[in-house]
Amino acid sequence: MHPLQHLLENNKRWASGQTTNDPQFFKRLSTQQKPDYLWIGCADSRVPANEIIGLDPGEVFVHRNVGNVVVHTDMNCLSVLQYAVEILKVKHVIVCGHYGCGGVQAAMENQQHGLIDNWLRHIKDVYFKHQPNVDGIEDVVRRRERMCELNVVEQVANVCYTTIVQNAWQRGQPLAIHGWVYGLQDGLINDLGITVDGPAKIEPTYRMTEPGG
Repeated sequence: MHPLQHLLENNKRWASGQTTNDPQFFKRLSTQQKPDYLWIGCADSRVPANEIIGLDPGEVFVHRNVGNVVVHTDMNCLSVLQYAVEILKVKHVIVCGHYGCGGVQAAMENQQHGLIDNWLRHIKDVYFKHQPNVDGIEDVVRRRERMCELNVVEQVANVCYTTIVQNAWQRGQPLAIHGWVYGLQDGLINDLGITVDGPAKIEPTYRMTEPGG
């Protein structure tokens, strides 16, 4: 028997259930992709984007990496962002971290983990920036939770600093960037109250003019 036969069987049951509820589901899905949302989240297997916000396939475009990090030199993330904004015309970009993130916790420590330490350096930089305030939190669990929140705040800013997003704003394209943190313990999303929908809401140093402007 195929070692992944159980997954193939699961797929058949899922596909059958979808067509039972909506006979045209796959026909419609195969001909268009028009999501309003881009989700930038952690690669953690416990944080499935579609499921936790109750959306079907085709309704959210997704990019995931360890620690939900947005780096201005990461062509993978930037390519997803550009496609979502310029081609799919998403209206919202959601950066969603999660409490109990192993990447965030590792970035707060000094233990080596291998190649991934180079990636976690981006989160460690966030920790260094906020370390006095974070380390001032006595409760260890809350300290780590706060770092998860601060990491999302920084990544929201990084999304906004891209020329992809700023050019969209200059074109008058409706686009808002949001910061959330998902709770593994209760399945609920904590909206951090961050919504950036124009250049006036970002630091002046990072505001870009149009090419040649």
